[in-house]
Amino acid sequence: MDILALARRNSAPPGYTTPPFPSLHIPLQDPQYNLYTVRDIWRFTLLWTLILYGLFHLGAAGIAVLMQVGKRRPNWKYMWLVPLVYVAVAGFEALVAGSVVGVVVGASYVTGNFTMSTWIPFVWGWANVMVLIVSSFTIQGGL
Repeated sequence: MDILALARRNSAPPGYTTPPFPSLHIPLQDPQYNLYTVRDIWRFTLLWTLILYGLFHLGAAGIAVLMQVGKRRPNWKYMWLVPLVYVAVAGFEALVAGSVVGVVVGASYVTGNFTMSTWIPFVWGWANVMVLIVSSFTIQGGL
């Protein structure tokens, strides 16, 4: 098969525009809400990962701040830094995880000549969060 014919077959349909974020649309097979390029897939995965990591890290920061209720007053002097540090860490972790997963999944879909529903980056964002949660526990024992 001619490489140019393969590239044309693998390209977005004429008149395609990237759907607006978040575009979680039902029915899932509506071609208007599909992603065709690695850049679009990466962007949607990165944005969902940033949002979900931010929510979970802010929840953890909220619990950390609530744990200080009833403690001595000097502890409150630095507690406003906790949410800022957690959000900064979440942003960095999400940037790395979302970028790696977005590019790998996007390249896999484009190489396999598949179109991606806008729900798939959302699911991969949740998968990134689940990996983060599981990896936060220490595992006792081992081999």
